[in-house]
Amino acid sequence: MSDSEPHSSSSTLAEHPGALSVSEPKEPASHNPNEVDLSFPYATTNIEEGGMTDEYRMTTATGLVAANLALTPVPTHVSVPPKALQDPEKAKHLRDVKLVTFLENDPEDPRNFSNAYKWCLTAAYGISVVSAAFASSVITGDFEGVQAEFHVGLVVASLSVSLMVCGFGLGPLLWAPLSELYGRRPLWIFPAFAYVVFNIPCAVAPNIQTLLISRFFCGLFSSAPFAIAGGSIADIWDNEERGFAIALFAAAPYGGPVLGPIVGGFVGDAIGWRWIFWVNMIFAGVVFIVECMLPETYAPVILRKRAERLRKETGDDSIMTEQELFKKSYVEMIQENMVRPFAMLATEPILLLISLYIALIYGLLYAFFFSFPLTFLEGYKWNEGLTGVALCSIWIGLIMALCATPFLEKYYLKKSRSKGGAEPEDRLLGMMVGAPAIPISMFIFGWCSPPTVMPGGGNWVGPVSSGIPFGFGMVTVYFSANAYLIETFSSCVASALAAKTVVRSGSGAAMPLFITAMYHNMGTQWAGSTWGFISLAMVPIPYLFFFYGKKIRMMSKRASGVAESS
Repeated sequence: MSDSEPHSSSSTLAEHPGALSVSEPKEPASHNPNEVDLSFPYATTNIEEGGMTDEYRMTTATGLVAANLALTPVPTHVSVPPKALQDPEKAKHLRDVKLVTFLENDPEDPRNFSNAYKWCLTAAYGISVVSAAFASSVITGDFEGVQAEFHVGLVVASLSVSLMVCGFGLGPLLWAPLSELYGRRPLWIFPAFAYVVFNIPCAVAPNIQTLLISRFFCGLFSSAPFAIAGGSIADIWDNEERGFAIALFAAAPYGGPVLGPIVGGFVGDAIGWRWIFWVNMIFAGVVFIVECMLPETYAPVILRKRAERLRKETGDDSIMTEQELFKKSYVEMIQENMVRPFAMLATEPILLLISLYIALIYGLLYAFFFSFPLTFLEGYKWNEGLTGVALCSIWIGLIMALCATPFLEKYYLKKSRSKGGAEPEDRLLGMMVGAPAIPISMFIFGWCSPPTVMPGGGNWVGPVSSGIPFGFGMVTVYFSANAYLIETFSSCVASALAAKTVVRSGSGAAMPLFITAMYHNMGTQWAGSTWGFISLAMVPIPYLFFFYGKKIRMMSKRASGVAESS
């Protein structure tokens, strides 16, 4: 950056006579104010009182903007000014409050990082998610070793997967609000360190109880990337730029578990199940070192620290951020993160059905880890490692989905420009394209496996190929569904995503406990067909919401949308 460009340090602002005056805000070309800002501190800011703000995205010449100019109504179908602006006394006070913003070409603004550095950070975020997801399924590569050593059945051994996935569901309820209070960087580092440590009791466990408890804590601490990776990507890529980066994040929680049985199978066959955890700890340790080098990217925390420095240096207590001005109480934060998600599941049909759809896909992914061994270990007499390799077909479908995502994003942006702001339903194209692939994959697996198609020659191609449509449908459905929930519940994104995560993880945790018995008792053909018919029954969901979603949103107090014309 040249010397003529403005600097962002608080001391520089304080040294210049005009620096503490407010200036007109500017929206960066990369920012679309009509879209949801994933970097906004929803869980810790009282938006009912203060409304929303683009303070964290806008830039100003002086680094300060009048609070009354920065506050906007919460995006619902009824546009109501924030309570703080409705009260004349409060509105008068807000004219004197200066909210801190980034300067133009601000070096502390994560959006001004070079593209190469942004992609390095995106890769680091993605590998962090892959590392956690990988760990959830890696032990499936040698369940027999766990069963033999601790003299337990398959269901008890399967709890080592289920309990870790339970941790995935509960952890984000804690890590997400903490990241809004303290920033992304501490949440990348401290939970990751605890996760590395909890791999040790897994590897040296003297009994099954120690293994299962340690696996739960592994899930709890390793879930931090699930809570903050999407927001971290949104910190560095503005909403007109981040399409493919978010698609990579959407694929990571689904692609990571596919790698687990491959590595676990070969390691377990060669040196035993305990070394699976040592290998996993090495992987987690390398990722931890990478995470220690990640910078702070959360704009509200960066600007809050800048406001604190400015107040100290200038003595002007009217300099602050909206998060400080309208901070939620701890009781409200607990309600936002622990109570509201479940209340929304009970009252918001869009959230409930989309979450159930995502949960079905996530559960079926873990079902593959248990149904593939039934076919290839028992039917084809393959070893654990080769059975894990068969799951690579899911990655083929996943890569196909990533290739399709830019076209889905272009469709959405085209709709947005043509309408002057897209509607949430325009996000559903990916679900509509990918949904039919899920039942197709279930029927292919069910009816191309033994005994319908007996082993011999290249007959393994049939059941293996079922992973391709599943991988494609899994990622396109999740990417689209996640974006639809974010756009639909833009005023309570944190609660909506927390509800989705809990439901999704519940499905993933439950599936390993009964899937083997289901396939043994019903047979591969009818067990696969059962899941095929269930997923087929859910195919109409995105189509129904595409045509009727707007009417449903109009009946909701929380859903966003534009008021219908009279």
